[in-house]
Amino acid sequence: MSTGAPVLEIRGVTKAYGEREVLRGIDLSVSEHQAVALIGASGSGKSTLLRCIDLLEEIDDGDVFLDGEVITDPSVSPPGVRKRLGMVFQAFNLFPHLNILDNVVLAPVRAHGVSKREATERARDLLARFGLEGREQDFPDRLSGGQQQRVAIVRALATQPRALLLDEITSALDPELVGEVLHLVADLKAGGMTMLIATHEMGFAREVADEVCFLHEGAIVERGSAEAMLGAPEHPETQKFLRRLLDAGRL
Repeated sequence: MSTGAPVLEIRGVTKAYGEREVLRGIDLSVSEHQAVALIGASGSGKSTLLRCIDLLEEIDDGDVFLDGEVITDPSVSPPGVRKRLGMVFQAFNLFPHLNILDNVVLAPVRAHGVSKREATERARDLLARFGLEGREQDFPDRLSGGQQQRVAIVRALATQPRALLLDEITSALDPELVGEVLHLVADLKAGGMTMLIATHEMGFAREVADEVCFLHEGAIVERGSAEAMLGAPEHPETQKFLRRLLDAGRL
């Protein structure tokens, strides 16, 4: 595991929708070059946690820090924070009226003030790196689901974020397309990208995660190395969750 200072630190974060508690006192840190996987059943709070970190949801209590700076204070500008984080969603969320190159270039130019020329060069390099060279002028509906998700990841990388937040990025893909996207994320991990990943893909978590956190009913009830968590979990709820996946042939 990385021993550097945390890029992301979550302290005592809580979130409720009315009477329903979704996050219950989450404590978590992600260090430089570290990949942390969030696992757990649907509704356990994984996606909500990522959305709270990216300030797409307002937390009820606690704090989130980015490079030691609290970002959940009401005085902090959410757009300013999002310039420093890359978020990739379950749905690809590409702009259908823009071609692939323009989808990738938009944020660096509009939000970061990068020149159109520099942003275009960086976008072309990234698209080529991830197997999308020659598709720059295509519109999203001309690409497969796996290709669209790769574009979404490239779009997040184009802003050179401090960390990537990946929210079940394979859940909307056909099974045969899952592997290509997971391979891309494994390459990013090998290159030192700092990542917090909500995933149902246990094999992927085993391959890329320095730490795995199991969420149950809005709380992290167990955490540890991927080998320990997926091979010999100690908490009964973790054991039950992984047993269900094993019975379903997904582990």
